[in-house]
Amino acid sequence: MIKHEKQVTYQTTNTYETLNVLSAKTKNIWIVLHGIGYLSKFFIKYFDELNTEENYVIAPQAPSKYYLKNEYKYVGASWLTKENRVLETANVLAYLDAVYASEEFPADCNLIVFGFSQGVSIATRWIASRKIECTQLILYAGGIPKELTAEDFDFLKNKETQVTAIVGNTDQYLNGEILQYETSRIEELFRSRAEQQMFEGGHELKKEIINALV
Repeated sequence: MIKHEKQVTYQTTNTYETLNVLSAKTKNIWIVLHGIGYLSKFFIKYFDELNTEENYVIAPQAPSKYYLKNEYKYVGASWLTKENRVLETANVLAYLDAVYASEEFPADCNLIVFGFSQGVSIATRWIASRKIECTQLILYAGGIPKELTAEDFDFLKNKETQVTAIVGNTDQYLNGEILQYETSRIEELFRSRAEQQMFEGGHELKKEIINALV
């Protein structure tokens, strides 16, 4: 038996969600990347207590959807897996490029890139590969891909980009040696520009933490 894996390229379409209206009063534009199991239309609700006039929120949608808990009722999504990771990463980044190109980003607005859980790996890969000069990069309860190096973020040296890493003190995925490793990675990649915060809680989003970021 002779088996081959082949590859094709084709055009696809995906959605994304926005919250509030981009206007002359907008101060902050957020690109928020959800974690495994979320849909962007639900994830974006965590940002609905931000000042509506000053904050415009864009929530891209991970392309790989599946039923949660084998109940065929609730749907979640994932950005990628270890299967064909390089190819899938390229596809995801191309989608984010399309979302970015479809929106307006006034020069006088702050650009905030926010990743939660698996969204942290997507946010950092996109920022690094596309050299996105954001005002804030927020890494909430997630790990940074091992392939990224400090040199990937050298373009931020002369920028005022603030990097904030946030994790709960009882996070079941980021604790012990894993937390120590991720802490050292943040220091290695972002050096003095990074601030690390720990809150009371687990692997969860909290609106009060999000609200305090601006």
